[in-house]
Amino acid sequence: MLVFLSGFFLLELHEPSDVHIIHCAVDDLIPFNEWFVLPYFLWYAWVPVFMIYFMIKDREAYLRLCFVMFAGATFCLFVYLLAPNGLNLRQEITSQNFCAQIVRFLRSVDPPNNVCPSIHVSSTVAVHLTICHAASVRNKKPIRTLSWIVTILICLSTMFIKQHSLVDVLCGWILSLILDEAVNVWVLVKAFSKGKMIALWKTNK
Repeated sequence: MLVFLSGFFLLELHEPSDVHIIHCAVDDLIPFNEWFVLPYFLWYAWVPVFMIYFMIKDREAYLRLCFVMFAGATFCLFVYLLAPNGLNLRQEITSQNFCAQIVRFLRSVDPPNNVCPSIHVSSTVAVHLTICHAASVRNKKPIRTLSWIVTILICLSTMFIKQHSLVDVLCGWILSLILDEAVNVWVLVKAFSKGKMIALWKTNK
């Protein structure tokens, strides 16, 4: 976590000479809505809560989550370093309500750089996928349903407050899906190898 955060903030301070602007036609169809800042900030509680829960209750799920989330975040940092990217979606906020003020604050501390793939999205998806796999919660349908709803809301929020493009969101999803599948393959290979070792031991015995 410390290494990742250090790398992220160092990249935020770096100002590359050439930045690729991320944009697609769908971005222009998505209206700005400051109320989506609420599910956006829900991320700051949602992800740590499940990290702590799995750390205490489910070691296997915790290790899976750490791999998918931090391997994904590390990959994103390399992308940001080698292919700097950013957004040009932000417009002036005219509303004066509480949520609009929060978005203004968010924009003041988080410039529209280093956006694709979205770490906000990839880590949220990593939590959801881990919940679906975790032995401690996967049979609890209300938790899985809540996780799906929260995941969708957080992903939508990144686009409705113009923090991310649809491209960033899709890339974040795909990244976590690929890494999660890598874990599935590793588990199968490990189980297969263990089975072969047991069979060999029984044969020798």
